[in-house]
Amino acid sequence: MATNTINAELLTKMFLAGAANLEAKKEFINELNVFPVPDGDTGTNMTLTIMSAAKEVTSLIGPDMQSLSKAISSGSLRGARGNSGVILSQLLRGFTKEIREYKEIDVKILARACDRAQATAYKAVMKPKEGTILTVAKGIAQKAAELAETTADLEIFIPEVIKHAEYVLSKTPDMLPVLKEAGVVDSGGQGLLEVLNGAYDAFLGKEIDYSALEASPGTTIVKPGAEATADIKFGYCTEFIIMTEKEFSEKNEMDFKAYLESIGDSIVCVADDDIVKIHVHTNDPGLAIQKALTYGQLSRMKIDNMREEHQEKLIRDSEKLAAEQQAKKMEGPRKEVGFIAVSIGDGMNDIFKELGVDYIIEGGQTMNPSTEDMLTAIDSVNADHIFILPNNKNIILAANQAQSLTKDKDILVIPTKTVPQGITAVINYMPEADIDTNEKNMNEEIQNVKTGQVTYAVRDTHIDDKEIHEGDIMGIGDEGILSVGQSVEAVTKEMLSLQVDDDTELISLYYGKDVLEEDAMRFAQEIEELYPDADVDAHFGGQPIYYYVLSVE
Repeated sequence: MATNTINAELLTKMFLAGAANLEAKKEFINELNVFPVPDGDTGTNMTLTIMSAAKEVTSLIGPDMQSLSKAISSGSLRGARGNSGVILSQLLRGFTKEIREYKEIDVKILARACDRAQATAYKAVMKPKEGTILTVAKGIAQKAAELAETTADLEIFIPEVIKHAEYVLSKTPDMLPVLKEAGVVDSGGQGLLEVLNGAYDAFLGKEIDYSALEASPGTTIVKPGAEATADIKFGYCTEFIIMTEKEFSEKNEMDFKAYLESIGDSIVCVADDDIVKIHVHTNDPGLAIQKALTYGQLSRMKIDNMREEHQEKLIRDSEKLAAEQQAKKMEGPRKEVGFIAVSIGDGMNDIFKELGVDYIIEGGQTMNPSTEDMLTAIDSVNADHIFILPNNKNIILAANQAQSLTKDKDILVIPTKTVPQGITAVINYMPEADIDTNEKNMNEEIQNVKTGQVTYAVRDTHIDDKEIHEGDIMGIGDEGILSVGQSVEAVTKEMLSLQVDDDTELISLYYGKDVLEEDAMRFAQEIEELYPDADVDAHFGGQPIYYYVLSVE
């Protein structure tokens, strides 16, 4: 018997099953990454992104298509990590924008949603590359459009779309030489395929193992209809309906939901014509009510205390801490310009602080911060104009996404791909110049920085015409792997020989937490003897995984 439509209940199960399958295949996807470095990888980033959306979906009570769509879109946008995670969030955003107005979706709606998904994702990437997750998404959309003209049966439509996605994925090495050289398919495309496979299993009614979701670090996920067993963090279950007095736009909904998330959890915010249904667990229902009154009159108000008497002190303590954090965040007058930098390592963090950076987001190669992390940082910097220094090419898209979600401050993302570029950008900020001049100057100056990073290989591979074995030391430049060997210092010297030229004036060496200070200083002296015409500086970076991070200017 043919199945021609999917309702919100089934789509909820399919989405969560897709998330569960991605989490289960996370390490397999990580292994497909071209560079064999011990970093936060594609599988990790995509999983953390979809988990953020899954968390919002499981907090919904009897979702319809609109509330489900908004939970998936908002959760993935704010939780997006790394380029692959941001692209996945944009695919979900485009897909849900197309389906949100329907009670049920059929093959024609699905085909349009797939097309809108790929178009939204392509638009979000400044220079799209074929042979990536984008190519797989485009292939899915093209096949879906073709099938929508020949069948209305989802039991035919879905497996044929997935089969074509597998075919397109298998061709990605022919589109990107670096994939062919490493002998892998695109990891992001594989991640997207795993989401589809999981969703299809739920569509077929298979028993889904949600334990992978429940075990995900830092995330509490429950099966649809099940009760969460996590400890209660917020004391009052608050429910009411807003009878809106003016249009309650999508932006209003996102802003109000973000506000509720700042004061509680278990958020439900569902808009339907001129009424908005609200559910929130919070320690101060008055804050939710006061904010809601700015949108209209309230009806059907209900507040329940979810804690026993002995927990009241815990509530007061958490409220006090929240108030102290809020007061600390806003202390001092609002200034014109602020800085946010992504950094990791005590030494690196101290350098940025000494240069006047207001907020350090812990992260980088080992863990890409999310769009939500960026938004939290933006909210914490009391300035009209805020420069963000991502300091990693895999974080720039998340910073751009945070920029697009911020309306009350001017956010300027300087596309720094490395920490040395970030340091150079801050050093070249001119307080006496205007914002546009500074943005242009910093963008120009970071182009003069060559970066090198020295770490170890976590697996065997062949890339950049180099045979690499697990445990080898690698010197990675801006465009790829420059040197491979057994000695940290030998590899670093070989990499420098390829980066230093007659115009080099400064070589900066940042040593990691696994390098002794005396060894770093001795090595810096050797570098200085090799390049007597350049100034050589050595600094404690304290970064994990990378023995040395260096810049050549």
